[in-house]
This record gives sequence, C-alpha cells and structure tokens, in this order.
Amino acid sequence: MSAPETARVLRATVTEEPLDVAEHAALVDDAAAGAVVTFAGVVRDHDHGRGVTALDYEGHPTAAAVVAKVAADVAGQFPGVRALAVTHRVGPLGIGDVALACAVAGEHRREAFDACSELVDAVKRELPVWKRQEFTDGTEEWVNCP
Repeated sequence: MSAPETARVLRATVTEEPLDVAEHAALVDDAAAGAVVTFAGVVRDHDHGRGVTALDYEGHPTAAAVVAKVAADVAGQFPGVRALAVTHRVGPLGIGDVALACAVAGEHRREAFDACSELVDAVKRELPVWKRQEFTDGTEEWVNCP
C-alpha cells in the first residue's frame, strides 16, 4: 500500500497587496475535494477594550520562507487534504482589511477544518511578523513580538 499523498501547497507567501479569500479558495479547487474551508483574519476596530484605527504589520526578511515551511508542514499532517493556500499581508492595513487569508480543500469537511485551523494557528505561532496597532486615543502599541 502506498503512503498517503501530501496536499499540494498552491500559495504560501507574504505580500503588501490586498488579500482575496475567494481567490485562495479558487486556487485549491480540486475535483476530489468534498470540502473547501476558508479563513479570513480581518482587522477589527478594537482590541482589549480599546478602539483601534489601523494596523501596520512588519515582516522579517525570512517571513516568506517561514510561511512556506509552515504550509508544507501542515500539508503533510492531514491525510485527505488535497490542497492549501495561505498568505499573510504586511504593511499598513485599515479596519476590515484581510491580514491573513487561508483556504484548504479536503476530501471531507473534518480534515479540511482541522487543517485550516492548524494552518492559522501555526502561522500565528511561527511567522516572524510584528503588529503595530494605532488606537483611537492617539497611542500605539507593538504586539505579537516573539
């Protein structure tokens, strides 16, 4: 019996361009997939009770290589997952902008949901990206600094 096929990583990058989750979903389209799960990490207007006006993400020069490794690692962990795509945005973002876009196609919903959840968690845990938040009171704060 052959080993299970590793999911294809169709996009794993960091960009300054606006993100489109539907584009990520279209990338992972696969005739053998019965489920496509997507995730959009969206800039919200508050954090810990404080109003937020904008964010700025700064990425380490290795960020693209790290997200590619994370995607490859997740692709190999979930039998039945056919394909995945993930992009993290850097630079200035406004309220409502997508900062993290992910899509996972799986033969069944459970592995697609599980793989997408792990992909998001692993990117947030491992990606060398730092967030500067601007608050409505004029102050700012750096967060997610490892």
